[in-house]
Amino acid sequence: MRALRRFLSTFRERTNMADQRSAVLYRMVLPDHTCPFGVRAKAMLEENGFDIDDRILRSREEVDAFKEEQGVDTTPIVFIGDARIGGSEELQAYLSDA
Repeated sequence: MRALRRFLSTFRERTNMADQRSAVLYRMVLPDHTCPFGVRAKAMLEENGFDIDDRILRSREEVDAFKEEQGVDTTPIVFIGDARIGGSEELQAYLSDA
């Protein structure tokens, strides 16, 4: 976790992420399941004053296509500016280091 925080701190400085207060959140909300990690990521962004472009993946096909396109195994995925931060754990580390 320490190495991740150091990486995110350096990354934030290089890309000037600290001044950006908008985020894009891709999260899964299926008819029979809402991803709790997506809910958590949205709450963290709101608590930290981000404007959120909340992009809901509403079907298993949308989720699978998004994961393949992004090269990830899970959702949610958060972008701040042009940078992919990652899921809720990476977002938590990013925000705690801000």
